[in-house]
Amino acid sequence: MDLSWIAAFLGLGMLAALATGIWVAVALFAVALAAMMALVSVPAGSVMSTTVWGAANSWDLTALPMFIWMGEILFRSRLSEDMFAGLSPWMRSLPGRLLHVNILGCGIFAAVSGSSAATTATVGRMSLPELKQRGYDERMAIGTLAGSGTLGLLIPPSIILIVYGAATEQSIARLFMAGVLPGAMLCLLFMGYVALWAMMNKGKMPPQEAAVPFLERVYATRRLFPVIALIVGVIGSIYAGLASPTEAAAIGVMLSLLLSWMSGTLSRESFAQALMGATRTSCMIAFILAGAAFLTVAMAFTGIPRELAAWIGSMELSPYALLIALTLFFVVLGCFLDGISVVVLTTSVILPMVEQAGLDLIWFGIYLVLVVEMSQITPPVGFNLFVLQGMTGRNIFTVARMALPFFLLMIVAVVLIVTFPGLALWLPQTMLSN
Repeated sequence: MDLSWIAAFLGLGMLAALATGIWVAVALFAVALAAMMALVSVPAGSVMSTTVWGAANSWDLTALPMFIWMGEILFRSRLSEDMFAGLSPWMRSLPGRLLHVNILGCGIFAAVSGSSAATTATVGRMSLPELKQRGYDERMAIGTLAGSGTLGLLIPPSIILIVYGAATEQSIARLFMAGVLPGAMLCLLFMGYVALWAMMNKGKMPPQEAAVPFLERVYATRRLFPVIALIVGVIGSIYAGLASPTEAAAIGVMLSLLLSWMSGTLSRESFAQALMGATRTSCMIAFILAGAAFLTVAMAFTGIPRELAAWIGSMELSPYALLIALTLFFVVLGCFLDGISVVVLTTSVILPMVEQAGLDLIWFGIYLVLVVEMSQITPPVGFNLFVLQGMTGRNIFTVARMALPFFLLMIVAVVLIVTFPGLALWLPQTMLSN
């Protein structure tokens, strides 16, 4: 059978399976099994069992449930209240004032959770009521939270970077290092926009609050020390070469349990809820990864990735043209699938073209996560939009309009890392050379 017909068979089969509303992992298994049985003379059951075992038997993936558990523990702690109390005194003198707490709070929590939805929910449950009570513009309060919540995907320890590293056999520690500067850049872009908006819309800002004396600011900052210690313990141990990502994840769980106990939020009930939440999420991701691995093997038997790479090579597209096409593709795909599903579903297909174009796979991982971040605030399946819809009661498309400026800023961030790839590659290259 012609490869174009095989590709059409797989593509339409996947769309039909997803359209039924079944789990993404089940759709992956169904399409792969159908392709194996219909198109190649290989025992599909044996290949599936071997592939699923190989996908599950990965040491890199052991960090995944630990980081998820760490985020679940912190989600049920007093971390959001401590971050608001520690950051707000310093933000009152900046244009935009407490709107910056959303951005910095999300940046800090992203460095200990790795989850976009958890970052948005944890920071939002404290900041949104406070900002509303103080008279801040609702559009900006929700928009800054929607945009900044996506930092959980990029700033290490990012769950989606672990998934990408396992799928592409890239160093998770290098990917974590590569995400630091782009994450900081995105925070600065968001804060710059908020400051500019506040200066241009002074009538929409609440009255200026009384300045907090310097010593009181310093005293309030003490509430940030536990989370800073957690970040240093987890990320610092990786960057210093003292622990692997898996070992750092175990350290993070222990420190988060200690932090929750010290804040008085650790109980039998909260411990069980965090453990069950982490188990459900980890099983979901592992199921999707197993299905994606089986689909990858099925596609390899049909020869599609090899032929697709050769076809892309024959078109002689420049790397920039390829990246523009991939950006549009991922944004559209992200409108219907969550970020992890997008990564595992497309990696096996796009990797040959990326390698053909000579793009660095560490850099490409950061680019991919940035584009997937954009899909977190695009309807109809933007996870951050769902979280904010539940928290605010606003229609999901209304929340999407509020988040639009931050979606555009993410496009700017993508352009910047494409133009200056050193933003993603400088830190891992420097750390490893030392």
